[in-house]
Amino acid sequence: MYRAPLNQISQTLNQVADLPELLKTELFSELSPDIVDAILQEAAKFSETRITPLRTKGDQQGATLKDAKVTTTEGWQALYKDWTEGGWNALTGDPAYGGQGLPTLLSVAVAEMWNSGSLGFAIASTLTMGAVEALEHHASDALKNTYLEKLISGEWSGTMNLTEPQAGSDLGALRSRAERADDGNYRIFGQKIFITYGEHDLTDNIVHLVLARLPDAPAGTKGISLFLVPKYLVNEDGSLGARNDVFCAGLEEKLGLHASPTCTMIYGDGFGDTGEKGAVGYLIGEEHKGLACMFTMMNNARLLVGIQGVAVAEAAYQKARAYAAERRQGRSLNAAKGAEMSPIIEHPDVARMLLTMKGLAQTSRSICYATAQALDMAKADPANGTFWANRASLLTPLAKAFSTDSGVDVASLGVQVHGGMGYIEETGAAQLLRDARILPIYEGTNGIQAIDLVMRKLPLENGGHIHGFLQELRDIAEQAKTSDTLKTIAPQLETALDTAEETTRFLQDCIVQGDSQTALCGATTYQRLLSLTVGALYLAKAGLHDGNTAALAAFFAQNTLQETAGLKQSILNGATSLTKATKLLQDI
Repeated sequence: MYRAPLNQISQTLNQVADLPELLKTELFSELSPDIVDAILQEAAKFSETRITPLRTKGDQQGATLKDAKVTTTEGWQALYKDWTEGGWNALTGDPAYGGQGLPTLLSVAVAEMWNSGSLGFAIASTLTMGAVEALEHHASDALKNTYLEKLISGEWSGTMNLTEPQAGSDLGALRSRAERADDGNYRIFGQKIFITYGEHDLTDNIVHLVLARLPDAPAGTKGISLFLVPKYLVNEDGSLGARNDVFCAGLEEKLGLHASPTCTMIYGDGFGDTGEKGAVGYLIGEEHKGLACMFTMMNNARLLVGIQGVAVAEAAYQKARAYAAERRQGRSLNAAKGAEMSPIIEHPDVARMLLTMKGLAQTSRSICYATAQALDMAKADPANGTFWANRASLLTPLAKAFSTDSGVDVASLGVQVHGGMGYIEETGAAQLLRDARILPIYEGTNGIQAIDLVMRKLPLENGGHIHGFLQELRDIAEQAKTSDTLKTIAPQLETALDTAEETTRFLQDCIVQGDSQTALCGATTYQRLLSLTVGALYLAKAGLHDGNTAALAAFFAQNTLQETAGLKQSILNGATSLTKATKLLQDI
């Protein structure tokens, strides 16, 4: 059973993500360490006692569709009601609309616990929080006044409607259309697929944020507008009115995340109660400029998906460690002569797998928390707001991609530690792997994150921001040299930083010279190299204050971090062979 790793969470908040410095800012000065600890303790209790016990039932029972209505897993309505009444959905919301105005950093730490309890349950709030972010930044006052309070409280939920059958990662290909109406609003027509919690029974209303194209829109992504389309229209007094012309036409049968309804949504088929055809929609931002508004929501979601990776990695590690401590096979080398079988945790290969799992979970946690801290500092330190916004932009693709890749890798190792029992559903190890597999795919595939990192984030500040960040990490390596517990791995840390510096300059030169092909060939490999390096240095940063973390940092540096040497060669030399070998893909 999952137990929230409060020591690791607190350590990462304070020693990696510099929470004490954040609390010194005027914006968050009223938030004390005692309050932070109390929030974390209560979140841990709720996740352990309420969410986690329903994880297996959510997987086995799933969500069902009948007559365009989705029913969620038994017990989830009560769970969601108690969760929202506890104020958990409102942590970071604007106080002007009933939110608590707490740091993103704290909400990310809490979200980790929800997702370790059940990815299928927690993902609902992830989309709602993203919708709140988009409305806070781009919506009119009228829309904010109508929708924000109930979205922030969780009384209503939000969705993100991007994908269509022919338009996945390439949003320029979407065909959903919007028509201007005489009432000054819009009517939306089209089909959207893969819509998480597009229909469900947890809230009274569902607020869809929908990308669509107006008749006079320019081609491509520059012609996309963003609309708010509620399941039920809202009357002037705030009560719910007519059923809008938007319905769920089907649920996807998925590898995992069975408890989360993934819907096909139909807009404008004429089945609503408004008396006309077309779903009533309200423009967010400006016409033809909806993609920028949606990216506000997507960037928020990418960090929260990264946290899902951390969460499933932590849950898989805990499950595998508990099993390895109980399962007995063979005798370890240290067992007494004539002793019975030893717990498999005592065998070096199993210990290696478990430590790899723990290291990947902790490095991913550190990167995600550091990303959240940068987002908070961009608000709390306006004098340096651009710097912190650039830091968040640089770290976001690492947080999303590395953490979700790690979630899959750790869950897979968890199955391996269980052996044959890991392949059997009753242990729960297989569910974690099935649930985790979507994480590197949705909210922008990890390949797209790599493109974003290399083509958009490395050029920040004329290419200087990444090098300033690497220098900050070098300062940690310097401190490791004088640490009794870390000095033995200081050379590995410095070597990895040298490798990151060299490959960064190589890719930056490719971009300046217009050689995008070479840069893109090495993008995913570079993303992992940089993430491993950043994660190792963050582990060392925490290890300066804690002996157990120092031991984990040493293991990670002398084992997992060694990948960077091979990754470097692939980045510097692999583009030519990759380009030539693509001809093989034309053969059947």
